[in-house]
Amino acid sequence: MNNFEKIAPVAVFLCAVLALVFACAKFYAVKRKPEGTDTMKAIGEKIRKGAMAYLKRQYKTVGIFFAVMFVLLIVLAFTGFLTPYVPFAFLSGGFFSGLSGFIGMKIATYANTRTANGAREGLNKGLKIAFSSGSVMGLTVVGLGLLDISAWFMILKFGFKLDVNDIMAAMLTFGMGASSMALFARVGGGIFTKAADVGADLVGKVEAGIPEDDPRNPACIADNVGDNVGDVAGMGADLYESYVGSIISCGALATAAGLGFNGVLVPMLIAAIGIISSIIGTFFVSTKENATQKSLLGSLRRGTYASAVLSAIGSAILIFTLLPENSNVFWAVISGLLAGVLIGFFTEYYTSDSYKPTKKLAASSETGSATIIIDGIALGMASTAIPVIIIGISVIISYFTSGAGYTGEELFTHGLYGVGLSAVGMLSTLGITLATDAYGPVADNAGGIAEMSGLPEVVRERTDALDSLGNTTAATGKGFAIGSAALTALALIVSYTDKVTGLGADLNLSITNPAVLIGLFVGAMLPFLFSAMTMQAVGRAAQKIVVEVRRQFREIKGLMQGKAEADYETCVDICTKSSLKEMILPAALGILAPIVVGLILGADGVVGMLAGALVSGFVLAIMMANSGGSWDNAKKYIEAGNYGGKGSENHKAAVVGDTVGDPFKDTSGPSVNILIKLLSMVSIVFATIVVTYGGMGLF
Repeated sequence: MNNFEKIAPVAVFLCAVLALVFACAKFYAVKRKPEGTDTMKAIGEKIRKGAMAYLKRQYKTVGIFFAVMFVLLIVLAFTGFLTPYVPFAFLSGGFFSGLSGFIGMKIATYANTRTANGAREGLNKGLKIAFSSGSVMGLTVVGLGLLDISAWFMILKFGFKLDVNDIMAAMLTFGMGASSMALFARVGGGIFTKAADVGADLVGKVEAGIPEDDPRNPACIADNVGDNVGDVAGMGADLYESYVGSIISCGALATAAGLGFNGVLVPMLIAAIGIISSIIGTFFVSTKENATQKSLLGSLRRGTYASAVLSAIGSAILIFTLLPENSNVFWAVISGLLAGVLIGFFTEYYTSDSYKPTKKLAASSETGSATIIIDGIALGMASTAIPVIIIGISVIISYFTSGAGYTGEELFTHGLYGVGLSAVGMLSTLGITLATDAYGPVADNAGGIAEMSGLPEVVRERTDALDSLGNTTAATGKGFAIGSAALTALALIVSYTDKVTGLGADLNLSITNPAVLIGLFVGAMLPFLFSAMTMQAVGRAAQKIVVEVRRQFREIKGLMQGKAEADYETCVDICTKSSLKEMILPAALGILAPIVVGLILGADGVVGMLAGALVSGFVLAIMMANSGGSWDNAKKYIEAGNYGGKGSENHKAAVVGDTVGDPFKDTSGPSVNILIKLLSMVSIVFATIVVTYGGMGLF
């Protein structure tokens, strides 16, 4: 073992520690900011307690699942179906995924009041605080992700003396723990937040005609709690899983391509360079007072673009040094970076009220709720074309530049390594990209706190500007996550085929193979079934909130006159119980589907299922995220004084559209990208069982 092999993993580990140290410094910098008035502090405390109570109950529920799965994996390891490292890697993946969400939620619930208080002084002050809290989230996710990967790599290499092929085979499976935790967090948090949001909007805005975050609305605290447990904690667990999945799957493809230690280390070191680039990029974010939405977006773009350029330069130096004979893979990293930036831009184009699509959607409110819903769905469908083309071009560039100079099997393996690197490139600057996403829920909470605290109208105008920007950056972040999920899932499918082939399976992936064809149909159906289950769950939970809010308006004397306080805790409790109950079946679908399909159709059918789920899930997730984001911003565009403004018939139509879009963009859509990776991860972990017992003798 040469000195480089000893030093490089340690360097990756230290970059992960640097991210966590910087995040910690930002965390305490935000906490030192003043919270504002006593009323603001009291409201912030209620939101914080509600969010913590939910997460504690969620982690207890998920803990039971992880305990059962750990025992099952231990049994499979003792019987020879898995390596002994898998059960423990599964736990560590789940633990760090959950921890990422927990830390993100912690800082978000501290930053919301401080952002509202900062907005009392100026727009830039509010932006700085909200973005700083987002930076904590972003750098925590990448720091913990790279810490987990590098620690496992060093333990297996230096402790257990495994060669690089065995190391990647073992590490590939711990993504299942991260994916499982992410799915529970996204689905459970998404159901909570959208049940509260839909219930609050339908009764508060539409029926009672009061503002969104009016303290008279019993669901307003639950709505603000939901922003944190769904859009922050759920998102953190989600993108942690995307981040580690892309790095590990790329490392596994490096071993398949015969690129050895250097090939495995390149994606880890690119991620380490991305951390440093993201930290530098955070210093580029600031704005002026009375800034337009385009100006606010530009301030965030400066940070992300600066990070992307720095990451590209660092990656070039790294690849030309470590892989001089395969330096063309640099273009795969660049294609991934550019694909991420372009998907983000076009997502912004379709969802921001600075551009024509959302303005036209707002105009459709002139003819009522039906037309704004029809046009919103059409907008989402149309918005899928460009991201699909971008991903397709990125795959072509990555595959053929990385495979240049090779033929046959070597072209295939080196080309796929390039595809894996493009996913790593896309996520390399996740530290700052996620910061721009996570800042949104904080700004949303800040607006709610400003409304409930009775702060001057100018403060609400500033927080609304930040919130509207947050809707766009959240939609951009979702598009970014979905794009990277597609590339990562593609790499994982290849890893699955490599594994089952290595186990002796004779794959026949012809489209005329009945097992593959049936698998394709089943896979294409799964994201739709999963989305239906999650949306129905939001509907059932929202109905309970609607009934409860109506009851309080009816039975609590003086509530509508502002002379009595609403019972906020009951709404929080309803959302908590409903979301924890409703998240089980969708999560079970993602875990059981690959095993059932494998036992019935064999390994060929599983590959078909994974391909079908990837294609339909990618397009469906984009459509839902963009429709929901555009509906939300169309509503805010009207609230800003266009087409009749607040309280008008146009506004009521837009609220209905936004209500339909809530589970689209914050529950089902973002959960689908986890589903397509979880299906692959579970398939890899249980590949030995499928190869041994799958097919039922028919296929």
